[in-house]
Amino acid sequence: MNKEETLTHLRNAKKAHITWVHRAHALIEGLPIEKEQIPVSCTDCKFGQWFYGEGQRLNMMPSMDCLKEIETLHFELHDIYMKIFKIYFTDEDRSFFSKFFGTRKKISPLQQNVAKEYYVQLKDISEKLVNTIERLERRLFALQEGAFV
Repeated sequence: MNKEETLTHLRNAKKAHITWVHRAHALIEGLPIEKEQIPVSCTDCKFGQWFYGEGQRLNMMPSMDCLKEIETLHFELHDIYMKIFKIYFTDEDRSFFSKFFGTRKKISPLQQNVAKEYYVQLKDISEKLVNTIERLERRLFALQEGAFV
């Protein structure tokens, strides 16, 4: 893969991450978001699919120490989201019909406030992650085309 393709795929993965965060926010704000639209696992989201797939090739390039930081932040992000997910999608105290039709459970104002507090943490980690991805992007941009094989 050449330099331009690598940068394009990285930028697309970053955009997918940002969309994922926006969907988490929409969920908390009460918009109808299905649980499949915000994957819980760090390997199931589009960014994670890129990072643990094609993105692993970047480990063979010089000065890619920020990849470990990206991985750590990405794990943290999904750990925080798991807490939000449990508030909105756990099956405890839901009727058979709501489980069958896949509707989101009703949450209390207290639960929503807790979810909002988690979202503040998620947003903070996301900003750090995006900054680190942009640092990776600058490093890749600075490399000569020959480094991309």
